[in-house]
Amino acid sequence: MARRYDCNDATDRTTGLREAASAVRRGELVVLPTDTVYGIGADAFGSEAVADLLEAKGRGRNMPTPVLIGSPNTLHGLVTDFSEQAWELVDAFWPGALTLVAKHQPSLQWDLGDTRGTVAIRMPLHPVAIELLTEVGPMAVSSANLTGHPAPEDCDAAQEMLGDSVSVYLDGGPTPGIVPSSIVDVTGKVPVLLREGALSPDELRKVVPDLEVAN
Repeated sequence: MARRYDCNDATDRTTGLREAASAVRRGELVVLPTDTVYGIGADAFGSEAVADLLEAKGRGRNMPTPVLIGSPNTLHGLVTDFSEQAWELVDAFWPGALTLVAKHQPSLQWDLGDTRGTVAIRMPLHPVAIELLTEVGPMAVSSANLTGHPAPEDCDAAQEMLGDSVSVYLDGGPTPGIVPSSIVDVTGKVPVLLREGALSPDELRKVVPDLEVAN
């Protein structure tokens, strides 16, 4: 039976975060609020948990799950060949609605799907998400919807779609909006905008002037 906690209530938030952290460590799924939409998350290093996440969404391995982290310092252990421009983007826009596609450390024992040696990684600007990520470490997180359905802006919509496939729901109220994060590929010499979202090319070019936009 799924449990749900109101994170706008101090006592419920404390209990909910503790229960969510325990669930993640047990390899179970949780729903959490972010600064874009609600996400469904699992331990990034738990291959069975990530497989359960993809199954809960009805999503294939050909669409790997992004990773959320609670601090930019966590990047040091996760990515390699991270350019100066990539760090400048982190300094300017994290925490926030910028996802970076980077080469992950080849030694990492994780299975996020068919990643081809890369990981899409982000630090969200949401206190509940950051607190959970700080407690449990990197999480594989995707929008908390069934594939093909709208991404949920509140916990009710997420729970309606995902039901008891999720152990703990953290209800942080409505999210600020449904505009997704912008995605920038930093695996090459020049950053490439793969998807325009909350951040426009002009905003990004203030930090990395040679940003290219994918066709």
